[in-house]
Amino acid sequence: MGAESPNIFVTLFAFILLIGTLVVVHELGHYLVGRWFGVKADKFSIGFGPEIFARVDKRGTRWRIGALPLGGYVQFAGDMNPASQPGDGQGDMSDEQYSHTFQSKALWKRALIVFAGPAVNFILAVLIFMGFLLSFGQPYTPPVAGQIVEDSAAEKAGLLAGDKVIAFNGSSIETFEQLVNEVIMIPGERATMLLDRNGQQIEKQINVAERLDVDRFGNQYRIGQIGVGAVTPERREIGIIESPWVAIKQTGAVLSQQMQGIGQIITGRRSVKELGGPLKIAKISGEVWTLGILSFISLAALISINLGFINLLPIPMLDGGHLFLYAIEAVRKRPASPMVQEWAFRAGFVMVIGFMLMVTFNDLDSFGLFG
Repeated sequence: MGAESPNIFVTLFAFILLIGTLVVVHELGHYLVGRWFGVKADKFSIGFGPEIFARVDKRGTRWRIGALPLGGYVQFAGDMNPASQPGDGQGDMSDEQYSHTFQSKALWKRALIVFAGPAVNFILAVLIFMGFLLSFGQPYTPPVAGQIVEDSAAEKAGLLAGDKVIAFNGSSIETFEQLVNEVIMIPGERATMLLDRNGQQIEKQINVAERLDVDRFGNQYRIGQIGVGAVTPERREIGIIESPWVAIKQTGAVLSQQMQGIGQIITGRRSVKELGGPLKIAKISGEVWTLGILSFISLAALISINLGFINLLPIPMLDGGHLFLYAIEAVRKRPASPMVQEWAFRAGFVMVIGFMLMVTFNDLDSFGLFG
């Protein structure tokens, strides 16, 4: 760990605050949409493990706090467990009781209840970005080469100062910041750039260089660079009407980067060792906390997008796995058999546990535990 890394107590506090808040927000999405459709929630738990506090509201929902404050869940009426697998006691329910279970609702309502969790994570990120935009404006730098670094990838590709980047690898470029985000994701790869040079469009092939960055806390990042300097940056005021759309575009850009990163790992263009887990998030949470509350809120937006994205992966036990089974149900006009669902959830459980072990091993390796 870097010399400036915070102590363990700051790290734990920041991590619990970050993950606890985001998971509760996620589960509130499920809860609120479920309540909207008339589904009774038996439990809403903040944290796991032994119960240290509980209160039952007038709707019969048990709001509890668990001893392990790393997450949470909402368990609807009729569910056998927090994963929303049907319980065995539904046959003993009256028609009135069954009408308030999750399983009694139409397919599209169940799908919306499940989708609401990740959706709220994305909405939270949009709201955070809106707050930053309205408070500080939008940093804007035209996608124009202010200077070309000597012997850089850009110089070797024939770029000149004053060239305006129109597109990079097929993606339209509107700002220099957007160009940077595209470049850093593909270290060591070949890319196509569409330029505007004195009113004439030209295309250049460029070999993106690879650089290993080390931050003040000792974290290492493998990023791409091409050696193009920016022109003088500007800051554009964003109004209340424009801010939602700009914030949605920012959220979409972050989501696109995360999807691209996962795709690169799946295809072998990036090492699986670059995947981080809870320990790495905890370390980064503590480090960013020391940089100030605005940096911490910004990190919360990024992690919230990541949480929403991960939960939409079509893996049983995750929200995306439920949505995948609902898609099958919509095509077949009937749900998968209980045995198929049971085996799907078992397979999903094994996949999730295997993934958690792998990223935890990566985290420990990145901390130097294995030399």
